[in-house]
Amino acid sequence: MAGSLSLSLSQQFDSQARPLSGGKLYFFVTGTSTPQNAYQDTALTIAHPNPLTLDSSGRIAAFYLADGTIKIRLADIAGVTVLAYDGLLVIGPSSGAGASPSVDATTVFGTGDIKKKYTTGTISGWVRCNKRTIGSATSGATERANSDTQALFEFLWNADPNLTVSSGRGANSTADFSANKTIETPDGRGRAFVGLDDMGNSAAGRLTSGYFGASAIVLGNAGGRENQALITGNLPPYTPAGSVPITDPGHPHAGVLGDGTNGISGQLSGGPGVNYKTPGSTSSATTGITAAFTGTAQGGTSNAFATVGPGIVVTFYIKL
Repeated sequence: MAGSLSLSLSQQFDSQARPLSGGKLYFFVTGTSTPQNAYQDTALTIAHPNPLTLDSSGRIAAFYLADGTIKIRLADIAGVTVLAYDGLLVIGPSSGAGASPSVDATTVFGTGDIKKKYTTGTISGWVRCNKRTIGSATSGATERANSDTQALFEFLWNADPNLTVSSGRGANSTADFSANKTIETPDGRGRAFVGLDDMGNSAAGRLTSGYFGASAIVLGNAGGRENQALITGNLPPYTPAGSVPITDPGHPHAGVLGDGTNGISGQLSGGPGVNYKTPGSTSSATTGITAAFTGTAQGGTSNAFATVGPGIVVTFYIKL
């Protein structure tokens, strides 16, 4: 049996009450991110595209669904979620016209949300933040190639212009997904997620490019390092001072006293730099003392030291 939702033929608006021209309505199997067809006819034989594109006035085309429940997501032309509900009751001949249950979109994960989980593999409805790629089923994406990646593809395409799109960015996110291009997921490998230094306010100056290594007010920028080696510039300024004492207790200098004719002789003694000389005599002189020494190497070997604090590694996921 076939039914529909109250969204069929309705006009949708953005947060500023402007028609949601070019918006996208996605259909999924309840509780999953697996696409589910909506149809143009009650016999459920002519499938609509998924997502269903709103017209220039923001109106949703008529559509019909298989009896039961369904999950939907409505996004604007940039891929930003406007509303999302899971477990909606399809109103039709067998299901009756009861009120549709709804889920508060503010209490559930939305496209682009990030979570960490104590596992290493893939999980339904999410992909890993590992710099691998996502795209359509025929895109050749390395993390996930499936039609259910379109919402995240478009979200990332619009949120971060630095994420690489295969063969370059085209006119818009929808066109690139339809062209079977791929886009990288954020690279969380070996990294912690930290807040932008401004985050909608003026920069706090807690994470500056001089130390972080990149601008901390640009979404997706990565910085920091695992270790650091000391260089001279890291050392505190210090000027060594002191003296090296040299003690000379004195020593004799041989010579002849007198004028060399009276036969009187003896010894003269003196210290460094003293020159004893008398007429007709011989003497020796000292001209100073030079001390030299060779030291022993001190200190370490300039090995780098760790700059990371204690932690535990898990996997980061981003919502499709």
